[in-house]
Amino acid sequence: MILWPRWCSVGCWKFTISNLKKTRELSGGERWLLAQAFLALPLVALGLRCWGFRRLQARLNQGAALAPHSSALNSDLDQARATARLVRAAARYALFRPTCLPQSLVLWWLLRRQGLAGELRIGVRPEPSRLEAHAWVEFQGQPLNDGADVARRFAPFTREITPPAAP
Repeated sequence: MILWPRWCSVGCWKFTISNLKKTRELSGGERWLLAQAFLALPLVALGLRCWGFRRLQARLNQGAALAPHSSALNSDLDQARATARLVRAAARYALFRPTCLPQSLVLWWLLRRQGLAGELRIGVRPEPSRLEAHAWVEFQGQPLNDGADVARRFAPFTREITPPAAP
């Protein structure tokens, strides 16, 4: 007799089978992006803890130098939005809940690997007892992994967060 964990009920299996069917509907390129996001999210979260933000961003930048890319602007925006949806899906089904910074770094990295110049943004807002920070990615001035009002909710730093120059 096989004993399943309590959290793995019949509903869990239906949910997993439903997701597998949805995954099969993706194109090969989309499945590859989803797999990269799924694997990169925990590695980026771990990298943030081990190396810190600037060193990790520099390493990600080295691994995905912005390649020349030429296509229509609308298709670029559609491609960037599709990549953001895949990163959100990978984050939703990850074994841990990645925060906005690892998700944004993974999205920024995947966009660069596709030759799309996404901009990593970080903003802050004061709360009564603390200062809250939030990270998101913009492409052509539009937030990809947050609502259109994110810049009103969090005051973004005035410049794009760019990786340091390689030594």
